[in-house]
Amino acid sequence: MTYELYYWDGIQGRGEFVRLALEDAGADYVDVTRVPHRGTGEMLKLMKSTNQAQVPFAPPFLRDGDLTVSHVANILSYLGPKLGLAPEDEALRWFANGLQLTITDFIAEVHDTHHPIATSKYYEEQKEEAKARAFEFVANRMPKFLGYFERVLSQNPDGGGHAVGNTTTYVDLSLFQVIEGLSYAFPKAMRHYEQQYPKLLALHASVKARPNIATYIASPRRLAFNEDGIFRRYPELDIEP
Repeated sequence: MTYELYYWDGIQGRGEFVRLALEDAGADYVDVTRVPHRGTGEMLKLMKSTNQAQVPFAPPFLRDGDLTVSHVANILSYLGPKLGLAPEDEALRWFANGLQLTITDFIAEVHDTHHPIATSKYYEEQKEEAKARAFEFVANRMPKFLGYFERVLSQNPDGGGHAVGNTTTYVDLSLFQVIEGLSYAFPKAMRHYEQQYPKLLALHASVKARPNIATYIASPRRLAFNEDGIFRRYPELDIEP
């Protein structure tokens, strides 16, 4: 059965973490809001529905038949075993879910560098506050999160350059996207830090070289980063620590 992914059209955003898993696995899926005769209207209709039990609060959400699954970590926890992108061991599956939730926290802090006061306000209405928030993020929060994931890779007893177990999981794919996004939004900061995280950079390179991922990146399905998504390149926020 074809999976249906619902997310805002025109941006990678949080939906990209789900897309990467679907693309890597070669899964049959539809990016609903990018389908002309369906579009964002269909997504909003489902979110505002008053006659169904499984109502998502916000995208991304995934429909698999009659089942609706929302939130990135929840979606990936559901898809992982089905796509061969989750550990077989139950304890490692819970650890993988915890790592994905930590990535969720990290992404929220990335978002808040350009919207530190309110999502409802334009970036231009909070530029001074954004600069202060970005400085704190680059100087303290970015190395805290990246250092943690570097340690996870170093302490994985199975080795092989993977975050969990000895095969690629959705966590590896998500860490690839984190490095991609940070390199776009904070290139000076990433150049400053890159020597400190060799295992993360090696993981990024290995995921990028995976056949299905390489094909996806080269295709029009892979949207470019832009200043409407989570990772935004504002030169004034790219502060070298």
